Amino acid sequence: MDIMFFHSVYGLRPAVEAAAERLRAAGHEVHVPDLFEGRTAETVEEGTELKEKIGKDELLRRAILAAAPYSERGLVYAGFSFGASVAQTLALGDERARGLLMLHGTSDIAPNATVDDLPVQLHVADPDPFESHDWLTSWYLQMRRIGADVEIYRYPGAGHLYTDPELPDWDETAAEETWTLALGFVESL
Repeated sequence: MDIMFFHSVYGLRPAVEAAAERLRAAGHEVHVPDLFEGRTAETVEEGTELKEKIGKDELLRRAILAAAPYSERGLVYAGFSFGASVAQTLALGDERARGLLMLHGTSDIAPNATVDDLPVQLHVADPDPFESHDWLTSWYLQMRRIGADVEIYRYPGAGHLYTDPELPDWDETAAEETWTLALGFVESL
């Protein structure tokens, strides 16, 4: 399975490479584009500033260019937080998308988006400081309405980026459960 995995606003950090290695070890071809072109952030605020400085349109252009050589094969789009929103945007716009694996975040859904039973798996902290319960319910209902087959897993007490061992959000138990479910999801596609 080809997987396009996008990083969070922290940039291309070791946790993203470790996630890609987990997926590669399970036999998948994983592509990890660096949307920030070598820059990383130490804080969410610094990462958000970097993201805004580059600009939404440029980041989307970079993501599309990274995915284009592989999209004909039918990609699984995946990402952490901001990267999950990028993955969602691309998956909903790619009729050949095989699946969408979202860790730590979602994104707005274009009003005209439609998919044909796109498998989607979302893993989020509960509560998550960036995703309110009402937002998540609305997102789920919108995704179902456009034709996605959605699974949501919530991790009580975990921090936002709980799969990154280098951040204060790290939660080893939640991270291992997430990876067990995520690997099973990708295997099922």
